[in-house]
Amino acid sequence: MKINGDSLVLSKSEPGNLCFDGVAPESVVARSTYEPGLEDTILYESGRDYVLDAERGTLARATDSRIPDFSTNVLYGQKKFDHTQFPGYGNHDFFVYVDYETSHGRPFAEESNQAERLPKTGAALRAGGPFKVIAYGDSITCGGEASTPRLQFPDRYARYLTETFPQAKVELENGATGGDSTKQGVARLEEKVLTRQPDLVLVGFGMNDNNTGSVPVKQFEDNLVGMITAIRERTGAEILLFSAFPPHPDWVHNSHRMVLYADATQAVAERTASAYADVFAVWSKVLERKDPSSLLANNINHPNDFGHWLYYMALKSVRF
Repeated sequence: MKINGDSLVLSKSEPGNLCFDGVAPESVVARSTYEPGLEDTILYESGRDYVLDAERGTLARATDSRIPDFSTNVLYGQKKFDHTQFPGYGNHDFFVYVDYETSHGRPFAEESNQAERLPKTGAALRAGGPFKVIAYGDSITCGGEASTPRLQFPDRYARYLTETFPQAKVELENGATGGDSTKQGVARLEEKVLTRQPDLVLVGFGMNDNNTGSVPVKQFEDNLVGMITAIRERTGAEILLFSAFPPHPDWVHNSHRMVLYADATQAVAERTASAYADVFAVWSKVLERKDPSSLLANNINHPNDFGHWLYYMALKSVRF
C-alpha cells in the first residue's frame, strides 16, 4: 500500500509514528511540504535529517537535522492551554510529510454502500449535466487550514466526483463559515443553501458545538434535523452528513465530548435517512498510532493537508 503525505511533527530526537509500520525503506520520501516539488520544498535525507525505523514505522530527527524541532513550538508540552495566551501558535512550519509503501496498510475508511440514501445523486451524476454540491459547516469545511484551496476536502471531493462521473458538470459552492455551530448554521441556511439550488449538500458541524458553553447534544441533533428537513423541502437536494474529529486534548476551550456529537450526527443520519461519513472513526483510528499535533495545522482544531485528506477519504468511502 502506498501512502502519500503522512504528516509528523518531531521533537528533539524522539521518534514519531507514521500511520503504519512495515515500511519499505527504499520507498520513503520525506519533505517539508505536503505537495512535492514546490518552490520552497525541502527534501529531507535519511541519516542527515532523520533516522528511519522501517519495522516500527517511525522517524526521528538526526543530530544536525534540518527538520524543525517541535519542542520549540510555543504550545509544546502545554497542559490545559488557552491558545489566546500563546501568540504565534500553529504547526505549519514544523510538519514533515512522508511518502512510503507499507506491507501492513489498511483502508483508512471502510466503504459503505449508501445508494438507497443518495438515489437522485447517483442518477444525476451518471446521467450527466450540471450538478451542484454545496459544502455547509464550520471553519474546517470552509477549508481551514489547508495550504491551498485545492487541498481542502470539499474541493478534493468535488474533483473526485468529476473524475468518477466525467459526463457530469460538477460545481462546488462552499457555504461554510468559520466559527459557526449548528446554531449559526440554522440562521444562515436561507442565504447559504436554500436559495442556492443545490443537488447535494455536504453538512458537517460539531467542532464549535462541542466547545465549552456552546450547543448541548440534544439541541445539536434538533438543529441538524431542522436543517436537513428545510433543505429537502425547499430544494429537493440530498444530504451527506459527516462527523468532526476530536480537537487537541489539552485545549481548554473544548468540552472534549466529541464522541457524543459524532454519535449524534450518525443518529441524525439514521433518523432522517441521510448518507453519513464517519470522519470521527477515521481520525480516531489514525490517533491510535499518531499524536494529535501531527494532524493539526493550528495545534487546536484545524486539520493540516493530510487531515483534509482523511476527511476526503471518509467522504469518498460513501458509495452510491
